[in-house]
Amino acid sequence: MSAELWQPIRLTIELAGLTTLILLIIGTPVAWKLSRHDAWWKHALMAVVAMPLVLPPTVLGFYLLLLLGPSGPGGALASLWGARTMAFSFTGLLIGSVIFSLPFVVQPIHNAFRAMGDRPMEVAATLRASPVRAFWTVAVPLARPGFLTAAMLGFAHTVGEFGVVLMIGGNIPGQTKVLSIAIYDFVETSRWREANILAAGMVAFAFGVILAMNMLEHRMARDNA
Repeated sequence: MSAELWQPIRLTIELAGLTTLILLIIGTPVAWKLSRHDAWWKHALMAVVAMPLVLPPTVLGFYLLLLLGPSGPGGALASLWGARTMAFSFTGLLIGSVIFSLPFVVQPIHNAFRAMGDRPMEVAATLRASPVRAFWTVAVPLARPGFLTAAMLGFAHTVGEFGVVLMIGGNIPGQTKVLSIAIYDFVETSRWREANILAAGMVAFAFGVILAMNMLEHRMARDNA
């Protein structure tokens, strides 16, 4: 495989892997709080988390571009290491991907925590387990299917991003030119062979993710039967 084809594949895998890792770290406490509390702010927070599901990617990308650009907070932060902007960089792409894929990670974990119910944590408390210890030794193992689903969805959704990454990342080889942008670029320049290779690979990847999720759901249903 040529470097021109391999470079966006490598960059996409790196972006999706980092995005998924960050989202699991951020999304787990958010999902836990949402599943344990019924305060008034819960519904507002859930709406904020779910907004990327209904917002057009270009709208989200536009506001991220303003925030990460030279006149926004991202520009001020980038000036600390001598840059003018965080947009059109891998760092900006990573920030945008984390925000855009947030609901795909938080919601499966939240659903797993909700399905667990209160009983396991109450039993752990009667055995004098601290809340932190009960969370890691009881809640997290019971919610493992939700974590697996969240990781697969977060990774797959990041791989398939287009609108947001185009808005805030552009088309810079080796820095922001991920798979979806590379396919678009090949089509624009009538390089059908290269576009077909990458597109066919993404179709196979999507099939593999859906198949894995269906098998996981079937196994969960069988174990709970």
